Amino acid sequence: MKPRHYACILAGGSGERFWPMSRVRMPKHLLKLFSDRTMIEETARRLEGVVPPGNIFVLTNEAQLEGVREALPFVPASQIVAEPARRDTAPAAALATALVRARDTDGVVALLPADAFIRDSKRFAAQLASAFELASGKGWASPGGALMTFAVKPTFPSTGFGYLELGDPIRTKPASGDFRKVVRFVEKPNAATAKSYFDSGRYAWNAGMFLWRADAFLEEAERQAPALARFIREFPAGDAASYIASRFPGLPKISVDYAILEKARTVVTLVAEFDWDDVGTWTALLKHLPSDSSGNAVRGPVVAEGASGNIAVSNGRLIALCGVNDLVVVETADAVLVCHRDAVQDLKKLQPLLPKNLV
Repeated sequence: MKPRHYACILAGGSGERFWPMSRVRMPKHLLKLFSDRTMIEETARRLEGVVPPGNIFVLTNEAQLEGVREALPFVPASQIVAEPARRDTAPAAALATALVRARDTDGVVALLPADAFIRDSKRFAAQLASAFELASGKGWASPGGALMTFAVKPTFPSTGFGYLELGDPIRTKPASGDFRKVVRFVEKPNAATAKSYFDSGRYAWNAGMFLWRADAFLEEAERQAPALARFIREFPAGDAASYIASRFPGLPKISVDYAILEKARTVVTLVAEFDWDDVGTWTALLKHLPSDSSGNAVRGPVVAEGASGNIAVSNGRLIALCGVNDLVVVETADAVLVCHRDAVQDLKKLQPLLPKNLV
């Protein structure tokens, strides 16, 4: 564990895709979907032994600030920061970099989503430590460090993920993983293109996990995104609340991929040796919840007769499935969702129809 290793967890989800369990104040990363811990606590616990607890920052929003602090009592409350406006991942990356740089100009920051699902925490921690070393400029020929990503080997031709085209291997001393140069970033492809990527073996999913030295990111921002660079450069030491409140909302609303990474001079990826799932919709639970002999993935009190391929999640009351197939049924104290598996991407369309107290 190195004192110059920092992590910033991005925790600003809207809570739409996992309704009715998730809400504006209780998004996916604050749910206990797979264990007795929230997903954000699982994310933070995976950093143990790699990032000192005092070096963890969390970026969230005002609506979720209290819930995130309750979920992470071991993270200093002052390091759980509410963004004053939704500005996408490039401003979040700039804020994370600025927070670290204000404390340590040589700090190396990992930018991690709050809601990725990873079972093999031990392997993840080992690879994260290797990525920190390379991002810091150690063990290879780029003394200034690289902007780093994690690549996930695709298990099927997904149209729901962005991709990385993998280039030549990078040798490290000592050898510490399958590091590759990134040839290019590719947005979510159509089905035919996704299949060609999958068949070629040259592409991997972009896991949305990044690492860089604070000065390396600032250098790229100076070259490509001057507004982000100014925000980082002028970020004050000490209490920065008023600075964030006044300056952050004016930053350009753009992803870090578009703003920085796609045109960066050096981007390196580490091919993941751990399992990974972004658990983007209810249908992702098919792979992670126990299933009965008819392929019904269930959690809580559920019975089924003549039913197959359903996802049923009860938070108290019994769910009885009879003669139905391929549904998502989710029960909470104040709402019940019944949805075909093929329609889970449309859940956001329900939001305008719901009473305000259920959003």
